[in-house]
Amino acid sequence: MFLHVYNLVRFFHINEYVLIKRENPIYITHIAQEEEADNEPLKNIPEQYHPFAKVFGEEEFNKLPPHRAYDIEIELTEEGPLNSPLYSMTDAESVTLKQWLEDELKAGKIRPSKSPISSPVMFVPKKDGSRRLVVDYRKLNARSKKNVYPLPRPDDLMSKLRGAKIFTKLDLRWGYNNVRVKEGDEWKTAFRTKYGLFETLVMPFGLAGAPGAFQAMMNEVFQDLLDVTVIIYLDDILIFSQNSADHKNHVKEVLQRLQDMQLFCKGSKCEFHRTTVEYLGIVVLDKGFSLDKLKIQAVQEWPTPTTVKQVQLFLGFANFVCCFVANFSQIARPLHNLVKKEVKWQWTDKEEGAFRELQKAIVNAPVIVHADPSKPYFLETDASGAALGSVLSQRQEDGRLHPIGYLSESFKGAEQNYDTHNKELLAIIRSFEHWRIYLEGTILPITVFTDHCNLEYWKES
Repeated sequence: MFLHVYNLVRFFHINEYVLIKRENPIYITHIAQEEEADNEPLKNIPEQYHPFAKVFGEEEFNKLPPHRAYDIEIELTEEGPLNSPLYSMTDAESVTLKQWLEDELKAGKIRPSKSPISSPVMFVPKKDGSRRLVVDYRKLNARSKKNVYPLPRPDDLMSKLRGAKIFTKLDLRWGYNNVRVKEGDEWKTAFRTKYGLFETLVMPFGLAGAPGAFQAMMNEVFQDLLDVTVIIYLDDILIFSQNSADHKNHVKEVLQRLQDMQLFCKGSKCEFHRTTVEYLGIVVLDKGFSLDKLKIQAVQEWPTPTTVKQVQLFLGFANFVCCFVANFSQIARPLHNLVKKEVKWQWTDKEEGAFRELQKAIVNAPVIVHADPSKPYFLETDASGAALGSVLSQRQEDGRLHPIGYLSESFKGAEQNYDTHNKELLAIIRSFEHWRIYLEGTILPITVFTDHCNLEYWKES
């Protein structure tokens, strides 16, 4: 259900940057400081967690992380030159680059290098309109052995929150930089700048194996707590409990492990003992999930697209919230057709209507409830000429059916030529496949609402 949520966050930040860039061009020359100091690190921390002050302290945080069993190893698949030319920079970027190098050298995260290979640095936008300096490791990644350690499916993570009523979200500082580069592999991370050649001692952003290496460390540290009292997607930690008394103990257990592993949090960005919290771009409630108000506002104020690129940007955001929208594929079809290579740009009433209808559907998106295996499921399916759609629901305390999620897919290839009754049957099959983790193994009957006339024809034929 939330398979693409993490990408949604990243996309939304990029789009946010585009809007801010137009209104505040001064931000373009400012590179975000990855970890600005908390002047009062314990200010937002409940008193019962003050014994874990080291987790939020500035002094401990500024130390170089220790070598661990989780250090990232970079295995090259072939020998040979691996260098790229420097990218051009503005005067303002050069000034900030120089300051960044001084700060990283002082922190001990980088050091001068004599490596025979190197990658160039560049700037990418952040959500506040500032710019983050990153290393372009694409050539290195192409010659490195891939880390196939899996990242968890966000929809699977979210399904573990059923029954939880209180949440704490921890913001892990340094992100990937909490992992050291394996001793002896530092030279492979070398990056070139106009001020010299350097290499990093901590895992940088941009390495192909970084996400897997980081997730492996977090899973190992919290293995027995995963899906029980905590879910983790990379550096996003969410602790959940059914009551306040248990929750305090759950939070203490997580903080103790972070302290033992010398992993640190930014207190000003942590949220404790909340009944509602945003996680991976989705608002988590005790009864289910909803869209964040800022994202709804962004869609509501989205200007009418005037180019193919602008339509692609809008669809890129909308696709990530399609699980909140009934008949998404059918509604968005005119917009998807417009971005096809062979289609000439033409914004007519049909495209305008689809754009406005999709805006309205996202703005009015319902709360998606948690699936409850103790209750029967209701599946409503439909199939049109071009797409199939369905909604999985359960009856709640108010006696009404509430959605667990929506499914919407366009028919592809030969499916487009199916008879109506076959399309209706395919909609049922796809729905059972999509929601298999809920429907398979249930001991209660599943009620399916569909166009029975078409299916009766299929049975008779």
